[in-house]
Amino acid sequence: MNDLLPDQSPVWQYLESQVKSVLQAYGYAEVRTPIVEQTELFKRSIGEVTDIVEKEMYTFEDRNGDSLTLRPEGTASCVRAAEQHGLLYNQVQRLWYTGPMFRHERPQKGRYRQFHQVGAEAFGMDGPDIDAEVIVMSARLWKNLGLLGSVELQLNTLGSAEARNRFKEDLVTYLSARKDQLDEDSKRRLESNPLRILDSKDANTQSLLNDAPHFHDYIDEESRNHFETLKTLLDAAGIQYVINPRLVRGLDYYGKTVFEWVTTALGAQGTVCAGGRYDGLVSQLGGKPTPAVGFAMGVERLVLLLEELGLVPEAVRQSVDVYVIGMGDNNLAAAMAAAEVMRHEASLRTVLHCGGGGFKSQMKRGDKSGAQFAIIVGDEERDNGEVAVKPLRDNGEQVKVKVQELATFMRERF
Repeated sequence: MNDLLPDQSPVWQYLESQVKSVLQAYGYAEVRTPIVEQTELFKRSIGEVTDIVEKEMYTFEDRNGDSLTLRPEGTASCVRAAEQHGLLYNQVQRLWYTGPMFRHERPQKGRYRQFHQVGAEAFGMDGPDIDAEVIVMSARLWKNLGLLGSVELQLNTLGSAEARNRFKEDLVTYLSARKDQLDEDSKRRLESNPLRILDSKDANTQSLLNDAPHFHDYIDEESRNHFETLKTLLDAAGIQYVINPRLVRGLDYYGKTVFEWVTTALGAQGTVCAGGRYDGLVSQLGGKPTPAVGFAMGVERLVLLLEELGLVPEAVRQSVDVYVIGMGDNNLAAAMAAAEVMRHEASLRTVLHCGGGGFKSQMKRGDKSGAQFAIIVGDEERDNGEVAVKPLRDNGEQVKVKVQELATFMRERF
């Protein structure tokens, strides 16, 4: 787990503001859920035999003997909240959330055991049109951030539960006869979660899968038509994609559409956003059958990507526009008044120097703040109802400005 320090937080705020702007533009409303849930929620939704539940969740008993878990992902909590508060049955909902998630996985670059996700979930719509909209929405975010050329959309369909079960049986039969050639993770998954073997990173296992049964031969007609319409809609929207028949996603609740946005800009191929359709999850958690589709994206990974590609606007890192200095105790009140004018009339980010010190040391602090301008109030300025405005980032002239004209004067320079 890690701290987020003041020199890093502006980039997070920039990303979060871009995300919020896009989600709101598509009509999504925010939901905030607790970070602690009943353990059973994640066992029922994610699947007891997935890696997350088996190895990665932070689970503990509270004083009442109840088993609680720090949420490892956001979809189950969002579904639980929406169902508990009557938002789903016979309704259409577009919801989004953001916040910390927790997994005890091996840390690597851009990954932490407390990490942050943004998720979007759409309920009550069973057609491929909402699948397409969710993907188009994510593409819009990449475009706004300047990332569209650095990420690739991978797409697949998992068909119906019946189709998956037929495929699973044949896959297990094929791999069981070759079990000694599988990597250790895949041997374990053969008993518990065989579909995950399809996205094994082991080269020998991947080679073995070349002659295995192919998932697409098992897809039911309804799912196939759904997928074809989705592709047609993405083509019409100008969204490029690659069909990845081995894309299965790691969670039990997905069916039909699954997708991932991946990048190679951080070294080995990494996923920055993933999602798909999960029509069975609401009923699995006790609600009435409700179609649903959504995605989640990792904030740490996206921040890393923006910084790696130099896509953070310089203005984002600059947290101060103006630094106000009052020379001597007699001018502190006038300096404070000038700072308030900057904040509330000129709408500029303004720091008032506090703590005293000589003029030279105050100017040094002003320069270090990153401000574009210093506003200085000395005895002469105070007596004349003026301030001195000094540019800090170029060789511009220091000028005197009447206090009543200050807000207009400064607005024109930003």
